[in-house]
Amino acid sequence: MKRRDLLKAALVAPVGLMVAGRPAAAATVSAGMPADTVAGVAADVVARGQVPSALVPFDRLMKDYMAKRGITAGQLAIARKGKLVFARAYTVSTPEKPVPAVTPTSLFRIASLSKHVTATAVLRLAQEGRLNLGDPVTKWLSLVPMPGKTADPRLSRVTLWRLLQHTGGWDRDISGDPCADEHAIATALGRPLPISHTDLFEYVTGRRLDWDPGTRMAYSNYGYMLLGRVIEKVTGQSYESYVTNTLLTPLGISRMRIGPSLQTAGEVPYESRYTTRTVLDNSGQTMSFPYGGFNMANRDASGGWVAAAVDLVRFERIFDLPTTANLLNSTSIGRAFAKPEIGVSDGGSWYGAGWYVREKNGGLNTWHNGSMAGTYTYLVRRYDGVTYAALFNRRKEDDGALTDGEIDPLLYNAADAVTTWPSVDYGSLYF
Repeated sequence: MKRRDLLKAALVAPVGLMVAGRPAAAATVSAGMPADTVAGVAADVVARGQVPSALVPFDRLMKDYMAKRGITAGQLAIARKGKLVFARAYTVSTPEKPVPAVTPTSLFRIASLSKHVTATAVLRLAQEGRLNLGDPVTKWLSLVPMPGKTADPRLSRVTLWRLLQHTGGWDRDISGDPCADEHAIATALGRPLPISHTDLFEYVTGRRLDWDPGTRMAYSNYGYMLLGRVIEKVTGQSYESYVTNTLLTPLGISRMRIGPSLQTAGEVPYESRYTTRTVLDNSGQTMSFPYGGFNMANRDASGGWVAAAVDLVRFERIFDLPTTANLLNSTSIGRAFAKPEIGVSDGGSWYGAGWYVREKNGGLNTWHNGSMAGTYTYLVRRYDGVTYAALFNRRKEDDGALTDGEIDPLLYNAADAVTTWPSVDYGSLYF
């Protein structure tokens, strides 16, 4: 299947409606133990954290899911109407393949879940009147092509709205994803690795857009990279500093940060069967893909954050408890989920500002996934006030570890099956 077809499938498929089954009932486990397993189900998956008895099916689901797919590190956090009702971390470690114990505060690369963080920052700046979403990106950034090349005049029609909604005119199925082509860009520019955002902009600006802005949707990491630089231009702060100071700190989130390219303390180990020539220097060294296949600094606004699952559901208070979080007003939240000028897909969904969106039972389901070598993540806000984030330390590869997309219907149906949600709030344990 071509990448464009995969994207179309992701946009059209209804969240939680891919299977009709319900998870089986499960025995109760005690909450808050340092580590426990459920007898008879994925007994080699060690879990840590909190799970009320009403939500035990989620716990069994995660253990079974990871054991069947050979995933060694995972997390699941669930909130309902802003209350943290489930916080669990999962580890599969053997003498042959030891894995450090994962806790509910261990950090994972969240990949493209970073996009809704970036979009929230842009919406906040628009709310404050510091930028207009109709501004062309060229108002804020001087996009100069590499020597001998000419910028596409249609760049003047690439607005911040269009960058947020992936309708800017770049199509990675046609011209490739520049964020994944760092060797070629360094060679074309005659510059050493690692390349910078400026190098990427110079290279891409020297190429024509793939189609007229505002006429089609094609997922663009590059567009969100541009938005990160607009945030820096408008605020005079680094992208990471602005997001931290304006959005994370008011919510009590202190763990999230832009992750490093190499392994570091506090993060889970990322796993991939693939190796590659490093893009972090000119050594030509062969590295495990998650630790040299991309420069995390360049992916900051499009996919560079690391976080725990509990941090992500805490961040969604901006949307789930807007009057309490007091970071985006109703107008800005409406913009986050607004339909694009190109309309909705044949299946009735659309891409808003950092979110896929679908109408459901008089409300909205909003969701996103994240995927890079060594990472698969999934975040959902349901129409009924239930929000969950699932994080894993590997993605789908050609070895049977099928994680991409399969977790969606399992978690959605498990949420549908809950008859009485617990009133507990574990938030004070983590924030």
